[in-house]
Amino acid sequence: MPRFHDTAVSQAPPEEVWKLLYDPGRFPDWWAGVAAVETDLRDGEPVGFTYWSEAERDVPVPQGFASSARDRRIIVSCLVHGFRFDWRLAALDEGRSTRIDVDVDVPDAQSTQFDALRDGIASSIARLATLAAR
Repeated sequence: MPRFHDTAVSQAPPEEVWKLLYDPGRFPDWWAGVAAVETDLRDGEPVGFTYWSEAERDVPVPQGFASSARDRRIIVSCLVHGFRFDWRLAALDEGRSTRIDVDVDVPDAQSTQFDALRDGIASSIARLATLAAR
């Protein structure tokens, strides 16, 4: 399975980045290509979501969502295409800034999308870092 890694640094503390990363409803603000999101909640916590892309606004794409606030980590799993996004945050500069890391697994059947997906994630991680620092 092809895989890639990306990283960025935000001048925001981890708590500010976490607010954007943990809330699927905020994904359209920073995740490239995501036009709208409907979050699935259980006991007030996100457990999944459906998104509509900017390219195909009439096609819902369900996603799995798992999080660990203690580890500052979320995992998004595409239930249609099999992509897996493992996002992690680490405090830097005594908690004044944050390193954002993401590892993306691309199923072999979707390998033709590898370069476009890598470019989209590079844009998204930069947007996340910038938005959190505002």
